[in-house]
Amino acid sequence: MATPLLTTKLYSPPIRPEVVLRPRLIEQLNDGLDRKLTLVSAPAGYGKSTLISAWLQTADVPFAWLYLDKGDNNPVRFFTYLIAALQGIDAEIGCSVQGWLEAPHPPSFESLAATLINDIAEVSGHFLLVLDDHHTITERAIHELLEFLLDRQPPQMHLVITTRHDPALPLARLRARGELVEVRERDLRFTVEETTAFLNRSFDLHLSADDVTVLGERTEGWITGLQLAGLSMQGRDATSMARFINEFSGRHHFVLDYLTDEVLKRQPERVQEFLLQTSILERMCGPLCDAVVDQSAGLDGTNQQDGQATLEELQRANLFVVPLDDERQWYR
Repeated sequence: MATPLLTTKLYSPPIRPEVVLRPRLIEQLNDGLDRKLTLVSAPAGYGKSTLISAWLQTADVPFAWLYLDKGDNNPVRFFTYLIAALQGIDAEIGCSVQGWLEAPHPPSFESLAATLINDIAEVSGHFLLVLDDHHTITERAIHELLEFLLDRQPPQMHLVITTRHDPALPLARLRARGELVEVRERDLRFTVEETTAFLNRSFDLHLSADDVTVLGERTEGWITGLQLAGLSMQGRDATSMARFINEFSGRHHFVLDYLTDEVLKRQPERVQEFLLQTSILERMCGPLCDAVVDQSAGLDGTNQQDGQATLEELQRANLFVVPLDDERQWYR
């Protein structure tokens, strides 16, 4: 018997009443509806899914939502869920493909994708397909399938991808053709006004403008960092709250637990080692990282890594490495 579909993978996240409205980003997303792809790429905790879900409540455009996880690296499972999501737009999409997926010897995925694209082309009216948490997908066949879909995407469909790192798709080509809208970490950081609304309305903290500014600077607008700070300040008296704000940093146990569980532990061992060994540096470049990592590796040179290549890899993966120039030389 076929495994039943988990229907909650097809639901967009609910929007809480206290969510901070972000009209500047909503306008940016609306302006890109006539292009092929909207990419929302940023580290964990920057409100990517919340932004898209809030946008869809105002966009007045039908949408299909698919929340991805590691299990979707099976191409048949991915295709099955993709069809299920699209059938929320039109029940006829993918009907013939479903039969082939269950066959002992199905056609190539390119043939199945072509049939699916033809079905999408029959849909009347514009709609959006959202692939949420795309960073969980590592299977090359699925990347190739999505590239095939993007290259031949019918004009009535707009693809939206949320991810912690850039997908293996021809982004440079799409960017050059004006077919790509990008929302990145710098866009998602809370402004002072958004930070004020978030902390004072969501947590009823009544913080002063100076306190909000300090927390905004300490977190660099990172939404989850601000949320963890807000949770930590609830119930404190004025003296305790002032001390907390003055001392708040990435060493706070709530922040440290989140970053350890959601970011560090999910990386390969070599990346974990590189991040830990170079964390003593305020600014980093490839040769400086090589020197630090070489020292910690010992005289035999074991565990050596190419510092420059690793820094560029970390930047692409949105692993909290910030470039300080346009030549990819210095980072923090």
